[in-house]
Amino acid sequence: MEITRRTVLTGAAILGAAAAIGGAGPATAATMPVTQGDTSANPKTVERWGMHEIVLRGPDKGNPYVDVTLAAVYQGAGQTITVPGFYDGDGTFRVRFSPPQTGEWTWTVDSNLPALRNSGRLTVVEPSAGNHGPVQVVPGGYHFVYADGSPFRQIGTTSYSWALQSDEKCELTLNTLSTSPFNKIRMLVFPNVPAVATDPFVRTGTGPRDWDPTRIDPAYFRRYETRIQRLLELGIQADVVLFQPYDPARGYSDMKRADDERYVRYVAARFGAYRNVWWSMANEYDDNETKTLEDWDHLLQVLQAADPHSRLRSIHNKNIYYDARKAWITHASIQSSGAALDGLRAHFHRQFALKPVIFDEVAYEGNISERWGQLSGEQMTHRFWNTFVGGTYCGHGETLNPEQKPSISWLGQGGTLNGTSAPRLAFLKQIMEDGPAPGIDALQPDWDYDIAGVDSQYYMRYFGESAPTEWDAVLPSGAGRSYNVDIIDTWNMTITPAGVFNMAKVPRGAQDPARPAISLPGKQWIAVRFTRV
Repeated sequence: MEITRRTVLTGAAILGAAAAIGGAGPATAATMPVTQGDTSANPKTVERWGMHEIVLRGPDKGNPYVDVTLAAVYQGAGQTITVPGFYDGDGTFRVRFSPPQTGEWTWTVDSNLPALRNSGRLTVVEPSAGNHGPVQVVPGGYHFVYADGSPFRQIGTTSYSWALQSDEKCELTLNTLSTSPFNKIRMLVFPNVPAVATDPFVRTGTGPRDWDPTRIDPAYFRRYETRIQRLLELGIQADVVLFQPYDPARGYSDMKRADDERYVRYVAARFGAYRNVWWSMANEYDDNETKTLEDWDHLLQVLQAADPHSRLRSIHNKNIYYDARKAWITHASIQSSGAALDGLRAHFHRQFALKPVIFDEVAYEGNISERWGQLSGEQMTHRFWNTFVGGTYCGHGETLNPEQKPSISWLGQGGTLNGTSAPRLAFLKQIMEDGPAPGIDALQPDWDYDIAGVDSQYYMRYFGESAPTEWDAVLPSGAGRSYNVDIIDTWNMTITPAGVFNMAKVPRGAQDPARPAISLPGKQWIAVRFTRV
């Protein structure tokens, strides 16, 4: 299925988009000297869901972040979309747009500085191989698809400050990701552990709080977006986390509301056209002592209004769940180790959110002293399987390293993976991809079937930590149909065919009268799969 979004140009939309550069009083051409706009580098052709960038030369005096307003209006394919611009330093301004449809488009740049005003035309061609568009939520559903309708089966990981490390360390992380099962990575904009890049705002002195929130350092964000681009080349979603509560000394997450708004609009304008970007407003939002729930609601609405590309939006909790049913949230991002301990509990979280659920933090595979970083590989893999059969999704993280310090682990800085779960998650990913699209759901969970799938088509029973030698194979439906049955060892990564089962109606659902039970190996981490013949 194809999912697109139509954005109608309104006065409010123009004002909100133009505010991406800043929210203070605008300057005039008389007070801000400029050079003539230059669009010679602007492409005339771009693929669908690619990026069209308008480059303009303007003022490098004063404070262009707060003094200049800039937005472009794109028209094509029956749509009018207003796209905010941003200042990239040294008198350079940019507008980035990811076209949702093919065909002929026109664009017109408006600004409070006449020299930045310009217009042009754009031809949008079919996407190249591997470009499936941005990931979106199945309308009214609990799973994800790319914009071209291809299913997206989330197998995510977290590496908070990997993108802020040295080029060499980042390259090592990208090489690791290139051979991993992970197709989404959560990454902070503000560092929470030792990093090479630490100053997103222009410094005014040597103290930890000596920085100017009205002057964003473009080099910092330019560097960060190169990491987003590299992830895009690997086919990995960048779950960009905008705030975090772990650095009160520098206080980047403790700015005043106007500064928060300016920052949010800036990153929306700068990063939003990358089709692999997701937004997470905060990590452990409820651990931030300077913001209220109303503040987070407000900033999420600011982000929603500032992002014409409608990228996925979430916010991550520590102890207090955020109500994912709010209109500005697209999916629930949840921290809970207990909710991933069985499929039914995972399913219940989905019933509350009424949206897709990703348990982005279920504790981490590791060897540190803190209890949240002590999972074995078996325990991490077990949580992924539980969330899978609960119709939800899971997130990985690793704190396994010789120094037993989370700050220098994969979780903190990236690098290499040392745990044992990643190969098993790759195996699970293949199981997911071999199954029905876009995903599976818990089937009649209130009747204790402990079975997930798609009625009459596909069934999965996961036994987890139990080790039965036999299972009374009753399905909630499927009478009159035949199924290939496989016994899956989720840890040893083997699939053993068990033959064809011909299901007949019984009082509790469907069962093969000739083979009412399935023999099992008496080991932990076993699953049984039924696939329609």
